[in-house]
Amino acid sequence: MIGVIDTEGDCAKWTFPADPGAVRAARTAVRDRLAAWNLDGLADIAALLVSELVTNALRHATGPIGVRLVRPEAIDGVLLVEVSDPLPDPPRERVAALEDESGRGLQLVAYAARRWGTRPGATGKTVWFELSVPG
Repeated sequence: MIGVIDTEGDCAKWTFPADPGAVRAARTAVRDRLAAWNLDGLADIAALLVSELVTNALRHATGPIGVRLVRPEAIDGVLLVEVSDPLPDPPRERVAALEDESGRGLQLVAYAARRWGTRPGATGKTVWFELSVPG
């Protein structure tokens, strides 16, 4: 299945309640873990994209939101980031008008990530993206 890769290696995961504080908590958790892994150079973009995906989950789903970071052993130079929620419907990328205050999250993910996609889960879905780890 696309987006499912070998997850042997470093892994961190969190579950956040579906409330507005989840965005800040997820951003902080991602930044702290990347600092612990000496990947500070990815912290800003990873935190931004996680914020966008967690915000989307809050707007469209109810229930817990999962965030997972993986540094796969089998694929050097990649950080895998996943955001899961209980809504089975995949997100839709749309073009936001200049005056729109929302609708750019998936565009940011598509622009900044090496690859991205979605996959169904046992309950809900996962939106994932990969960032290149500087060598």
